[in-house]
Amino acid sequence: MELIAITGGIGSGKSVVAGIVKVMGFEVYDCDSRARELMTKSDQVRKQLIEAFGNETYLDDGSLNRQHLSAVAFADKQALARLNAIVHPATAQDMLRWAREQADHGAKAAFVETALLRTAALDRLVDNVWHVTAPDEVRINRVIARNNFTAQQVKDRMAAQVAEDEVAPGEHVIVNDNLNALLPQISQLINHL
Repeated sequence: MELIAITGGIGSGKSVVAGIVKVMGFEVYDCDSRARELMTKSDQVRKQLIEAFGNETYLDDGSLNRQHLSAVAFADKQALARLNAIVHPATAQDMLRWAREQADHGAKAAFVETALLRTAALDRLVDNVWHVTAPDEVRINRVIARNNFTAQQVKDRMAAQVAEDEVAPGEHVIVNDNLNALLPQISQLINHL
């Protein structure tokens, strides 16, 4: 089975590409949602997060205090590194378990949607990479509309992911600039599986 990463910076449109791939009948592992689930449901991850960021990491109902965690992690590079050192290995392990299940079910290919391909060292675990790109202004406007962030908040997140925006040799580029149609680009890549 071929394991393919769909990656790109915030607002690039990787979720749109992943949604199209799902409609085409492929399974997609969403690293962001699975990481959030692991932060809530994994006792080991919860314990490590509380040790690193305090009891306020979780709300009284046991749910993740995303506002607190985001404020701490995106304000301090060392705090972000601590967060990543806890969450990324747990997510990678969960993704590999999921990929084995897909292979056991006879999947020809499966996809992993991730914003942090290199930061989380997932690039070493996949067979191929589809890199979704868009101009910065388009990305900023998408995230402002989607998340009600300020332009500066989006730029801060983009700066934190700067290494992820670079397309590495051998990666397939999908241009999502609101001018080039996505479906033909995706179909062409699917046809080469």
